[in-house]
Amino acid sequence: MAQLFNRISREELRAKIAEDNTPRTTMSFYKYFNIEDPQAFRDELWKNFSALGVLGRVYIANEGINAQINVPTAHFEDFKSYLNTIPDLNNIRLNLAYEEDKSFILLKIKVRPKIVADGIDDPNFDPAKTGQYLKAKEFNELSQQPDTIVVDMRNHYEYEVGHFKNAIEIPSETFREQLPMAAEMLADAKDKNIIMYCTGGIRCEKASAYMVHHGFKNVYHVEGGIINYAQQIKTENLPSQFIGKNFVFDDRLGERITEDVIAQCHQCGATADTHTNCSNEGCHLLFIQCEQCKQEMNNCCSDDCKSIAALSIEERKFSTKVKMQN
Repeated sequence: MAQLFNRISREELRAKIAEDNTPRTTMSFYKYFNIEDPQAFRDELWKNFSALGVLGRVYIANEGINAQINVPTAHFEDFKSYLNTIPDLNNIRLNLAYEEDKSFILLKIKVRPKIVADGIDDPNFDPAKTGQYLKAKEFNELSQQPDTIVVDMRNHYEYEVGHFKNAIEIPSETFREQLPMAAEMLADAKDKNIIMYCTGGIRCEKASAYMVHHGFKNVYHVEGGIINYAQQIKTENLPSQFIGKNFVFDDRLGERITEDVIAQCHQCGATADTHTNCSNEGCHLLFIQCEQCKQEMNNCCSDDCKSIAALSIEERKFSTKVKMQN
């Protein structure tokens, strides 16, 4: 039977990628469509993606597919040709990364209940009945109108390093909490233009359908999200209404769209917008850290984590064992 999952440790994979200078193209794509047998779809995708050297993260559900991946640039056309053999993915829009770097170390394809956890259990909700797409030029024009409200459908840690000018943040921890909160916050603006956006388009597309479902009349969403917007302003030489950095869910943790740095280091308060994961594997907190704090704290979020991260693997195991015994 063909191997349908990764068997190599993350440490080995990370070392392998660090030594590999193969040019890779990073992208994301998604589509809401009915998949009758997600597991069979997943297994077939794994075999073909693996053969093409694809790395990244893909979620499959009955409602569709959500992928953040990279592919060897030499295989990019073959990759597109393969996607075109799948009727529902034929000529799908691929959101190419604004900046290139080593974004993934392995391929993970998982079957989930939904490709975006939304908490919606209304049987009458139709995710296909969305708002209207906006391209970059259209967004720039409509967002400047006085009767327009721009809504960020991402998490706070994404919003704080970069967002569209004058965009409002929906202050919640999860997308499932954001949906009803957005509808409640904008309840008195049902006749205004509501523009929703997110990283690659998948969350704001579903959010736009949710708002339409709840009676909002003029709902729009940025086609392909910030990633596609950034590509369009670059190729069409348009002014950017997005300021700062776009947080991305891979090892890069961000793509710089403009030179504006609008966030602060969570440890010292200095101007900074670089996210890091705490080097203490038992913590792994995502936070913003400036270069000085990065050096002083050894990529850790606290003195306790710094002390633990400095221990050898055997010392950490012993420390954990003692804590469990106590």
